Amino acid sequence: MTATCVILDIGGVLEITPKTGWVQRWEERLELPLGTVNERMHDVWRAGSVGSISEREVHDQVAARLCLDSLQVEAFMADLWAEYLGTPNEELITHVRGLRGSCRLGILSNSFVGAREREMALYHFDELVEQIVYSHEIGVGKPDLRAFDAACAGLDVRPENCLFIDDVAVNVEAAQAAGMQAHLFEGNAGTITRIATHLNTNTCPLVPGHVPLG
Repeated sequence: MTATCVILDIGGVLEITPKTGWVQRWEERLELPLGTVNERMHDVWRAGSVGSISEREVHDQVAARLCLDSLQVEAFMADLWAEYLGTPNEELITHVRGLRGSCRLGILSNSFVGAREREMALYHFDELVEQIVYSHEIGVGKPDLRAFDAACAGLDVRPENCLFIDDVAVNVEAAQAAGMQAHLFEGNAGTITRIATHLNTNTCPLVPGHVPLG
């Protein structure tokens, strides 16, 4: 377990995910007070983020709690996924792709049930990195230290040899508490420079028997 490693977040880092205002539009359409959707759906959103509810159950709860018919539910969820998935951060993705074979690469993402299938179909993150750890698949999310432990264990690397990149400060602080090096994503240029510094100051032998991607 001596390999240097880079682990990245998805939303806000590998994906550009600005707020689209979709929730507010639905509240206006349904003539609901501002904040009603998230108030009614809070526990469902939480359950979906740790995988304790299925996609089908999410749809059923949306229908029941917001009084939507099946077509409305499909439209509601389509709006949710449009904001969730955003657009690819092509510059950073291209840079990470160029790192394959020189160090271990992983993803650690707070997610929602159904995210893997959609993100693999759209962005092929499974071809970009060796290991993807989704909160809805392991039952725990950032900033819980167990999420960072799972990411390191999945890549068979020591925390101190990892650089974790996230756009949320509390997650960066948690990664540091877990023993990792960490960088707050505020743009591609600074992040690419930080990755280069990490790789230049850490030896990067791959684990014996490991076959690099690409």
